[in-house]
Formats: sequence, structure tokens, C-alpha cells
Amino acid sequence: MGSSRIIAGLVLLSGLCCGSALATEVVKSRDQASGLVSWEWQHAGVKVKLVQRLPDQTRAFFQARGFTSVEADRIARACIFQTIFRNEGQAPVDFDLDDWRLTHAGHRRSLWTRQRWAAFWRQRGTGQAQRIALRWSLLPTRQHFEPGDYNWGMTSFGLPPGERFDLHLKIRVAGEPISGKIARIACATDHP
Repeated sequence: MGSSRIIAGLVLLSGLCCGSALATEVVKSRDQASGLVSWEWQHAGVKVKLVQRLPDQTRAFFQARGFTSVEADRIARACIFQTIFRNEGQAPVDFDLDDWRLTHAGHRRSLWTRQRWAAFWRQRGTGQAQRIALRWSLLPTRQHFEPGDYNWGMTSFGLPPGERFDLHLKIRVAGEPISGKIARIACATDHP
């Protein structure tokens, strides 16, 4: 019994160490009703799904949480996606959005995380209630997932509506680093 667990663990670790041997897949789809596009990356039991959010949808969401129309427009025009992260594998998974990068027009950039947005709005004197609402709507910057765990929230890429970019993911599965890429992601426009 103990030796079979050791062998199973070694098989799992050998698969994780040789990430290129494991299947990676990106599925792009379009919602027929809304016209919004989503991209889903899968690897080693991990799923990351990005769903476009219309800038108007995001403006309304943040105006309802106390942001002025100008402030809400600033967020809405920062390429917002609904992001769903799932661990459907057998090992714990960790991510840190500070390790993720996007490539746009030949330049690598960081995401606009909770901390980056908080600093931006604090410098502009935006109220604490609005900053808290934004914080809780965004995907956590760092998170740990046991098998079966999932979470969702908005992610912000800081690009104008309609721009395209590649997203470079970095996660850890059972402590082992895995990288992935979702190519040609499109920021939503007000009219999909």
C-alpha cells in the first residue's frame, strides 16, 4: 500500500517536472446571446477561463458601488475580464498574479492587480468604500487552491478596448512551476 502511494507520487511529480509532456489546451468560444468571447486554458487539472466584460457593463458595476462616472470609465477602459480559476487536479495549486505577464505591441507588462489599483485610487483621493468594492471584485493577487477549489473575480490588463495581447501564466502545481500562454486575447469593446 505504501509503495503504491510512493510510485503514484513519483509518476505525478515526473509529469509535473516535464510540463511539455502534459497536454495543454486553450479553447476559445463565443456566447451566442451576448457576443462576448472567452478563452479557457487547461493544464495538469488547472483551468483558467477569461471572459470578456463589456466596458459599459463594468462602468455600471462600479458606478453602482460609488465610483464617479469618470472613475468608473477609467476602470472600464482597462481591459477587464471575468476570470475563473479552478483546481480540478489531485495536487495543491498556487498562483501569484504578480508573476503573470502580458505581451502587447512587443512589450511585456504586469497586470493591474488589487494592490496596483488600490495605490492608483488612493493617490487620487478616492473613498475607502469604493476602494474596498474594487478590491473585493478583483481576483486575489495570490491564492492557494486545494483539489476541487475554485474562485473567480475580475482581472485587469490596463489596455484600451479592442486591443489584443498574449497572457503568460505561471502557476505552481504541488510546488512545481508550470508556465502557459493564452495567445491573441481581445479586450472587449462596447459593441461586441
